[in-house]
Amino acid sequence: MVSPVTVLQTADWRRRVFGLYAQVRLTAQEVSPSYAHGLWRAERDRLFAEHPASPLKARARKRFRGLDVAAYDPGLRCDALIDDDGAGQEMHVPTGTDGVVPFVRLGTVEADGVGRLAVWRVASYGGGIFLPVRDGLSGVDGGSYGGGRYLLDTIKGADLGAGAAPASVILDFNFLYNPSCAYDEAWACPLPGPDNRTDAPLRVGEMYAEY
Repeated sequence: MVSPVTVLQTADWRRRVFGLYAQVRLTAQEVSPSYAHGLWRAERDRLFAEHPASPLKARARKRFRGLDVAAYDPGLRCDALIDDDGAGQEMHVPTGTDGVVPFVRLGTVEADGVGRLAVWRVASYGGGIFLPVRDGLSGVDGGSYGGGRYLLDTIKGADLGAGAAPASVILDFNFLYNPSCAYDEAWACPLPGPDNRTDAPLRVGEMYAEY
């Protein structure tokens, strides 16, 4: 049974992530996306090192010196229109702790240097936009996490904001991050399916390292 303390710690983690992304969106607009990326990186390092709901196990936290995050590449940020390609497709993802999580496809986005990726809506309580990515470096030694990474998961606060045009979103692949299950198998993490995979080697965002 999960204790009330654990639930409250997880809730606080999510509050902090929501607050962090609010700061990221504002700073990207008022200063620069690269500066916002630096804030994102520093705060995630602090959360991983200090927060009781960190996905790092206690032993790993003792030797943790920061996440392996690549340098900012401005060429991998864009506004992308969500077109209706694939809209309505359903995906049911079994997880170890959260049962079967239903997703409904909103459509597809396209980004230069990356390709076309499916955008999903979490079709259960809370809703949310979900955009996972598995790239050409996934599972490669020194590359990204083999199961893929997340770019958007608005139900948990990972939200870079809407684009300038209607039905568009900001895609900044420098903010790709590893799901919690990359560090602790106790977490349930839906991973990218075939329509969220690209052969492009994305050496941006959080890379994979064992701590």
